[in-house]
Amino acid sequence: MMYETVIKGGTCVTASETFVADIGINKGRIAALGADLDGADIIDARDRLVMPGGIEAHAHIAQNSATGGMTADDYTSGSISAAFGGNSCIIPFAAQHRGMGVTETLDLYDSRAQGASVLDYSYHLIVSDPTEKVLTEELPAAFKRGITSFKLFMTYDKMLVNDEQFLEVLTVAKEHGALTMVHAENAGMIKWMTDRLLARGLKAPKYHALSHPALAEEEAIHRAICMAKLVDAPLLIVHVSTPQGAALVQNARHAGAKIYGETCPQYLFLTRDDMDKPGMEGAALMCSPPLRDTATQEVLWTHIQSGTFDVVSSDHSPYRMDDTGKLANGPDAPFTVIANGMPGIGARLPMLFSEGVGKGRISLNDFVALSSTNAARLYGLLPQKGTLTVGADGDIAIWDPSAKGVISVDNQNDACDYSPFEGWQVTGLPMTVLSRGKRVIENGKLLAKPDHGQFLPRAKFDSSGRAGYRAPELDPAQNFGANIAP
Repeated sequence: MMYETVIKGGTCVTASETFVADIGINKGRIAALGADLDGADIIDARDRLVMPGGIEAHAHIAQNSATGGMTADDYTSGSISAAFGGNSCIIPFAAQHRGMGVTETLDLYDSRAQGASVLDYSYHLIVSDPTEKVLTEELPAAFKRGITSFKLFMTYDKMLVNDEQFLEVLTVAKEHGALTMVHAENAGMIKWMTDRLLARGLKAPKYHALSHPALAEEEAIHRAICMAKLVDAPLLIVHVSTPQGAALVQNARHAGAKIYGETCPQYLFLTRDDMDKPGMEGAALMCSPPLRDTATQEVLWTHIQSGTFDVVSSDHSPYRMDDTGKLANGPDAPFTVIANGMPGIGARLPMLFSEGVGKGRISLNDFVALSSTNAARLYGLLPQKGTLTVGADGDIAIWDPSAKGVISVDNQNDACDYSPFEGWQVTGLPMTVLSRGKRVIENGKLLAKPDHGQFLPRAKFDSSGRAGYRAPELDPAQNFGANIAP
């Protein structure tokens, strides 16, 4: 049989297996795995690793912040940077702000994304205003639209939801088969620390890291897990940055709760000491949760190895170091009014491969799981994305494990004007990236057009295999027969 495209002789790597095979692709999908396959278009993958394309599932693209600032990347530049970094799919956020409806929000992001992305895409819906209409009408409608993940904030005055609202969203998400994600930091603790720092004139960017104490994350993660357990709903704790927070996720998982975890490269490779720079230079590394220390890095790697974290995502949140971004409130602004976030969508996978696989911290199969397969499973895309199997989309990244490079703003292909990982030497780079069988990136060149990417309606979340938790107060056998469980 003649296939439209054949990737020949590569070492194929999935989340569970490593084997040598040809891959035949027809009509955008994997049609065969075998030996000596014939194709009209041959891609020589000898001495290369053939893996599912990365799925970047935590990125802020064409997104307005609660204070009105716009991220530097739109869906074109953001998806191009992701593709050069070995990704074949992105799931950024669609942010509902106070006073906006969910349908209005999704329509807005459709207008920003349609015809603009070189990669297939979906959205996580940020919910900041869970009105009765949102809970009873608009979230179920979003689910029918294929949006099966909702994000909540436990901090930021204009985004945070209270505990009762948190429980309501968890309940709606559970009912419809959606996954709730949470930014877990204690808002009151952050405000208390911030007020004390500012009162002493400590307003430089580096003090942002101190204003978000590790205990603020620990407390909020504990509270979020307790709320999820109360209603037995699945919950993903995003960008975990502390040993204590990771331990809470690990312990909840071991107890059978439907709790999932994510961390990010910045917490593995950077520390708050990197922010101790003159003037506003430290603002480039401001993010929330903030950078921690080297001891934390080693603990987080241990949690990656032990399975606490399902995914390592970039939390790409690009703001330029000028008056359109970080310096919008002036060159001497206090850290409280400097945009949080840093770019990293293109650096995520080369950094994780080089420092993870290259230094023996994780296996190739772990790399695929953390970069692609687990995200596909969490977000309702498996087996369409995230694996090498017959019938899956031809979303494939071909890596040269020996290729060497240096991370630089000049090769990230995003719209930001710096890279937090500037000068970092990496070994192992993606050379060819295919999306639905079409070459997007090849040998350093962009080949796809911005209208190639398609919106991905996603399946409901599958939490099978977790025992879950049944609060005795919600169990009719123990609560005098009251039927109040969601």
